[in-house]
Amino acid sequence: MNKGLVYLVGAGPGDPELITVKGLEVLRKADVILYDRLAGRRLLAFARSGAELIYAGKSPDRHTLKQEEINRLLVGKALEGKVVTRLKGGDPFVFGRGGEEAEALAEAGVPFEIVPGVTSAVAVPAYAGIPVTHREIASTLSIITGNEDPDKDDSSIVWDKLATSAGTLVFLMGMSNLPKITGRLLAYGKPAQTPAALIRWGTTPEQQTLVGTLGDISAKAIQTGFKNPAVVVVGEVVSMREKLNWFENKPFFGKRVLVTRAREQASRLSEAIRALGGEPVEYPTISIAEPDDYAKMDMAIQEIESFHWIIFTSVNGVESFFRRLRHHRQDVRRLHRARLCAIGPKTSEALENYGLLVETEPSEYRAEE
Repeated sequence: MNKGLVYLVGAGPGDPELITVKGLEVLRKADVILYDRLAGRRLLAFARSGAELIYAGKSPDRHTLKQEEINRLLVGKALEGKVVTRLKGGDPFVFGRGGEEAEALAEAGVPFEIVPGVTSAVAVPAYAGIPVTHREIASTLSIITGNEDPDKDDSSIVWDKLATSAGTLVFLMGMSNLPKITGRLLAYGKPAQTPAALIRWGTTPEQQTLVGTLGDISAKAIQTGFKNPAVVVVGEVVSMREKLNWFENKPFFGKRVLVTRAREQASRLSEAIRALGGEPVEYPTISIAEPDDYAKMDMAIQEIESFHWIIFTSVNGVESFFRRLRHHRQDVRRLHRARLCAIGPKTSEALENYGLLVETEPSEYRAEE
C-alpha cells in the first residue's frame, strides 16, 4: 500500500498573512485539510480545487472531534495514499497537541513533517503593542498553559517560581481559569500592582485588549464579558503598550468594509483595506461578462483606421478590446490614426500596459442618469 504524507502545520496566530511560506506551500498541495477553529478560515481559499476539507475545531465547551478521532483520521487518510495537511492555530508544538498527533503517526508508521508556525504567545502581544521581552524590563519569557490536563495527578506548573520571576508570563487558553491563575500568583507573592493584559482574537481586525493589574484583571474580565480565545500577559512589559500600540491605531481598525466591486477586481481594494487595519467583506453587486454578440465590436475593429477618437471607459473595456484585437490577429499598429481618451487613471494605466499613451483624460468622471 502506498502511504501518504502528513504535514503538521502551524497556521499562525490568526492573521492569514502570518502563515509561513512552507505552510502555504503544503496547504496548496494537500489532498485533505484538517483545520482548527483558530486556523484562519481565509487560508482555506488557498486549498486546491477538489481538496477535502474537514473541520476539527475545538472550543472550551465543545469539541467537533475528539483528539483520538483526529489522530485516527490523520492516520487513515494517509494510509489511503493521500497528502494530508493538519492546519493548527499558532505553532503545532506549543500547546497545540501536535506532539500527540506526531506520536500517533509515528506509531502507525505514517511519514510526517512538522511545519512550525508563528506562536500566538509572541505574535498576539506584539499586535497589542507589548514586546514579550525588553532589554531593560524583561530578560526572560515563560509560556504557560492556562488549561493544564485535569487528569494529571500533580500540576507541573511551578507557581512559586513564576510568582517571583521578573520576566514576562504568557498564559495560553487561560480565560476560563483566569481567577485561579491570578489567585495563585498573588498567593505566592506576585505584587497585585503587576501590569496585566488580556488580548482577544489577536492579530485580526476583531482584536480587543483589556489592560489592568494582576489584582484587578480578573474582575475587569467579568465586568466586560471578556472571553476566549485570548492570551493573558503578566509583567512590566505590558506598560509598553501605551507607547507601542501600532495595530489598534490603524485608521480602519475594528471596521468592516463592504466591497461591492466585481469579484475579479475586489482583491486589490480588499488588500488596501486590510493594510489600514479593516476587515473587507466582499459582496459583488456586479459581474463582468463578455458580450453575447461581438458583431458591432468586430465591425469597429475592421474599420478602426477610420476613427478619429477611441474612448475607453474602463479597465474592463481595455482588456476586452485587446482580447478581440488578438482574436482577429491584429495589433496596436491599427490604432495609429486614432487619438485616445481614457476615463479614469486606472484605465489610462491599463492602456499604458499595452504601450499606448492617452491624449486626454477627464478631470471629473462619474455615472449619471
